[in-house]
Amino acid sequence: MTLTAEFFARPVLEVAPELVGVTLLVGGVGGRIVEVEAYHPDEPASHSFRGQTARNTTMFGEPGHAYVYRSYGIHWCLNFVCEPRSAVLIRALEPTHDVEAMRARRALDDVRRLCSGPGRLCQALAVTNHHDGLPLDRPPFELRPREFEPEVATAPRIGITRAVELPWRYAEQRSPFLSRALPRA
Repeated sequence: MTLTAEFFARPVLEVAPELVGVTLLVGGVGGRIVEVEAYHPDEPASHSFRGQTARNTTMFGEPGHAYVYRSYGIHWCLNFVCEPRSAVLIRALEPTHDVEAMRARRALDDVRRLCSGPGRLCQALAVTNHHDGLPLDRPPFELRPREFEPEVATAPRIGITRAVELPWRYAEQRSPFLSRALPRA
């Protein structure tokens, strides 16, 4: 069973925390999502905030598609499109499926660092601009529902300069696979 487009056809602030614990596979390689960030069209950190461009066209399309863009001209970043003009950035995974392929792609042995950050995650899963616009409920993507309900913490998003105060980062509490540790309460 895989998550369908209907799962994503909801407000991004509902979808984002429910993605923590979902298994993401790309061509059979991947793991459990442990960290995400929500981007809403009405806040200035969202790529859709200033309108449609060639780069963000996928965000204006149907829910349940991959939105892939290059960050700082270096790293690919994978997002899942939700309601129109909103998306969830996939920040980190706990590697569980074909860890050896991820190690080879990243030239790295430390399993905790394989997918701990959006750029690292895309490199480990071999996600590139060729995945932009692809439906999430068909190969090469597979999104398996949670096997258990994780303890999800919220925190401010990281790596942005606008709307930094919004607590729209969702992460599995105490996961050693996060891109950055959660702030202490």
